[in-house]
Amino acid sequence: GDTIQPGDLLYTVESDKATQEVESLDAGILRIDPAGPQSGDMVTVGTLLAYIAQPDEAVTFAQPDRSAGIPLAAAPSAPSSSAPTPSPVAAAETDATTAPAISPRARRVATELGVAWQTLTGSGRTGRIVERDVRAAALAQQAEAVPAIRATPVAARMAQDAGIDLARLAAEAPGQRIGRAEVEAAIAAQQQASAPPQPLPPTVAAQRLPITRVRHLIAQRMSESTQTTASVTLTTEADATELVALRNQLKATFAPRHEPVPTYNDLLLKLTATALTEHPLLRAVWGEGEITIAPGIHIGLAVDMDEGLLVPVVRDVQTQSLRQLAATTQALIDQAKTHKLSPDALQGGNFTITNLGMYNIDAFTPIINLPQCAILGVGRIVEKPAVYQGQVVPRHMVALSLTFDHRVVDGAPAARFLDTVRGYVETPLLWLVG
Repeated sequence: GDTIQPGDLLYTVESDKATQEVESLDAGILRIDPAGPQSGDMVTVGTLLAYIAQPDEAVTFAQPDRSAGIPLAAAPSAPSSSAPTPSPVAAAETDATTAPAISPRARRVATELGVAWQTLTGSGRTGRIVERDVRAAALAQQAEAVPAIRATPVAARMAQDAGIDLARLAAEAPGQRIGRAEVEAAIAAQQQASAPPQPLPPTVAAQRLPITRVRHLIAQRMSESTQTTASVTLTTEADATELVALRNQLKATFAPRHEPVPTYNDLLLKLTATALTEHPLLRAVWGEGEITIAPGIHIGLAVDMDEGLLVPVVRDVQTQSLRQLAATTQALIDQAKTHKLSPDALQGGNFTITNLGMYNIDAFTPIINLPQCAILGVGRIVEKPAVYQGQVVPRHMVALSLTFDHRVVDGAPAARFLDTVRGYVETPLLWLVG
């Protein structure tokens, strides 16, 4: 009962050697004998399968003689004088005398393959161009455009069975003969590409941590810093042998007196404050329409806490002695650990020092603490071979990393400041007597 057009697929014939699609040559209504062969049945050539009738045409089928055991061909009703005779659809060629020059299906395939079908000679009934003619022409065009493919018979057969394009293999190895090994490699690559992904092993449920107020504030400030500053990081290495010797002398002097012993952070605070006195732009603060340089040197010292990072500010570092700095920083750290830091103790800084040396870190890229314009990162002090006074000897070396805001400070002034800090690390007497 379906309406069909010329070129529509009617059925597929399967033989021992090939499978062939049979298309309609006429338009009309498909009438199939309900008692006729079903899909998958074996039929002989000439068996009537259906009629292609006109919309106003009646078609009847004869009932088979079951007692004889021989199926009868269906017979159409007598055609009227005003209605055309329906076209029988059989397992053999029809007796149509006229047909289009090319079937619709062949025309569609010709368009897809870029074949000029007007120049082809058809092999279908009455010279009609069918799909096989178009595909043969397409293969001929490819043979003309592509050099002959050299392959062993075994390789060619393997490639055909596995659907491997020999032309692609030939293009990858021009001038070489394709053998079994090349085809097997292509088959393995094809199988690997089409293999389903391996299932992931079962995982343990993820641990979910609440975002605390401190963590949220750190995230907000760090994101704001990276998004608003033009940050650049410079790194250098300093010989800290003399600084280590100074620290040992202070420990030997202050510890017996039960006084706070200046730490490396205290030494770094003092020498950095001296460098900031000589390079005031590095302690500038970016503001709305102006850059402000405060008269005092107030350095924030990053402290690692269980709740997150805190940066208490040591004020007027340039006016304090090492003994005073040791007491001040120890008090701030104790207040931070006991959650007794006042809000004022975390504000007003114009430079920051962060020291990751105790975690065996060398150089890194610290993030600027807004609204400041620079931060000094200090790595571990490690003993290693170095050239000193023309000799390779063990020296204590430390990496220094300066991140600065290029909106406020250019590269050369920032480099000069970092070099000054390096000089003070290597020669503590320069700032001790200052």
